[in-house]
Amino acid sequence: MSIRVDLTYAQQFLPEKALESWTEKVFSAQQTVRDRNGLGNDFLGWLDLPVTSLKAAGEIIRISQGFAENLEAIVVVGIGGSYLGTKAVYEALGSPFGQSRKGPELLFAGHHLVDSYYSQLLKYLENKKWGIIVVSKSGTTTEPAIAFRVLKQALETQAGVQASKSRIIAITDHSRGALRKLSDQMGYPTFVIPDDVGGRFSVLSPVGLVPLAAAGFDIEQMLQGAMKIMETTDNNNDISGNPVAMYAAVRNILLTVGKSTEVLCSFQPQLHFVAEWWKQLYGESEGKNGKGIFPASVEYTTDLHSMGQYMQDGMRNIFETLLDPESTNPPFPIPADPQDLDGLNFLAGKDLKEANRAALTGTAEAHVAGGVPVITLKTGPINEYTLGELFYFFEKACAVSGYLLGVNPFDQPGVELYKKNMFRLLGKPGY
Repeated sequence: MSIRVDLTYAQQFLPEKALESWTEKVFSAQQTVRDRNGLGNDFLGWLDLPVTSLKAAGEIIRISQGFAENLEAIVVVGIGGSYLGTKAVYEALGSPFGQSRKGPELLFAGHHLVDSYYSQLLKYLENKKWGIIVVSKSGTTTEPAIAFRVLKQALETQAGVQASKSRIIAITDHSRGALRKLSDQMGYPTFVIPDDVGGRFSVLSPVGLVPLAAAGFDIEQMLQGAMKIMETTDNNNDISGNPVAMYAAVRNILLTVGKSTEVLCSFQPQLHFVAEWWKQLYGESEGKNGKGIFPASVEYTTDLHSMGQYMQDGMRNIFETLLDPESTNPPFPIPADPQDLDGLNFLAGKDLKEANRAALTGTAEAHVAGGVPVITLKTGPINEYTLGELFYFFEKACAVSGYLLGVNPFDQPGVELYKKNMFRLLGKPGY
């Protein structure tokens, strides 16, 4: 297990003997998760995904890579948990300039209702051979349903109705819903979203694994990483050796001393969508009944020149969780300059990662001095295995943390009101 919770920059903010006093509570919450007898226990199927998905991985890889063969691009249609995990891995492991892509380019749709985006997307796809992976349990969620309607029509126009059938995969309910009905009618290849897995916990199911396998990522390594967290934390009641319990406990202890906003940060910009995935996971799981730690994120060093002032001197209701992956990148020395007009020749010959590390340490020290606790999550290098560890670690800690807060971490009743209002404003019958 490569994830370790480092409290070097948080310890001074914890009340004396707080961890000891919270140990029984946090392991009681973990036991509730393990025994599956808490609120929302009918949505705990994600606990088993490292095992069940690993068994199915060979078939997922075979079908997904066969589907992707000869495609230049795949549009993943989904919203929330139906796309964020896939996007997180794709951005974390792909080159920002596209050179290291192992399979078709992944594009994303169905996560908003912006007309210009769809116009530009269709224009971009005009001269490419492309396909669709649509992810929706019901097939009627407004944003992805509109996107799929638009893209399906464009694909059928470009490739023909018959040929387009082999260029669409549906990931949906096993027997019910509009997308299941359409898939059966059209003969699309399908994968099932388990009934007992909610969207924000679904990245290690076909929801995330199918598009990632199609794009050439090693989903078996992802699942092995998740398996490691599952095996090493399930029956581990030593809080110092159980990162899930430690993280859940410390963030809730900090809440009791007024730290009600958690800011996930890193000095690795490729982790941007890992933070976006994390924000949905914790925001939708904990934010209910007037409770919850508000999840936010920043990217350093970029945001030190924007949000840095607030982090240092703003309201002191915040704490940071710093993702600190091991670096295995080759050396990148900073060059000397004969004129040295910028005064940076003192850095000549030093590795760029050394400068990044100094920025990380200097920032943590400054924020602690400014009254901001920093929980550091040390991980292995950014790869499929580590991302699998992180996904399962955050999911399990989220479930434990939700029970510590006294909420159901697996429902989202507050999401429905905007939909009802939108349907009313658009004139949907019955609204």
